[in-house]
Amino acid sequence: MTDSARQRPLGRRQQFCSQCGHGLRVEIPAGDYQLRYTCNACATVHYENPKLVVGCVPVHEGRILLCKRAIEPRLGFWTLPAGFMELGESMSQGAARETLEEACAEVVIEDLLASVNVLSAGQVHVFFRAALPEPLFAAGAESLEVRLVAPKDIPWGELAFTSNRIALEQYLLQRSAGRHFVWTGNSI
Repeated sequence: MTDSARQRPLGRRQQFCSQCGHGLRVEIPAGDYQLRYTCNACATVHYENPKLVVGCVPVHEGRILLCKRAIEPRLGFWTLPAGFMELGESMSQGAARETLEEACAEVVIEDLLASVNVLSAGQVHVFFRAALPEPLFAAGAESLEVRLVAPKDIPWGELAFTSNRIALEQYLLQRSAGRHFVWTGNSI
């Protein structure tokens, strides 16, 4: 479907202005190229942009730290520690915070590994390489279980998200090739 054929902007449906509370209309604002919600009263344009998810591939002595999700979406599936970035933090700080929250583990964030555009969710998932200096971890509030796994024991069929599979595949591929680069691409 082309932008001109859509009846409303991508993203969540909005009805009221967050600035003044009046109703919204759908239009292409002057100087823009796609539909936006615009306030009928104060003319505020409401932009909705992708959400940023940050995470890491924590490694201790060749084994990777994975978390089994205790929350939806994908309750009971395995994931890398990751979550929505908060205001006031950098991407690497967010990845470290998410690891602490989900796995009660302190990591040393290293270089950027992958940036995955999750178009269907309106998100960008960014993963870093990370060192887990000590094998100290536990299930946080959002995890049922946390464990270190050897690459041969990664539960590929039980991973929560395609972006996790991409990050793990890239980590292992780059490790075996002996070089680091940032993978970028799209996920369904």
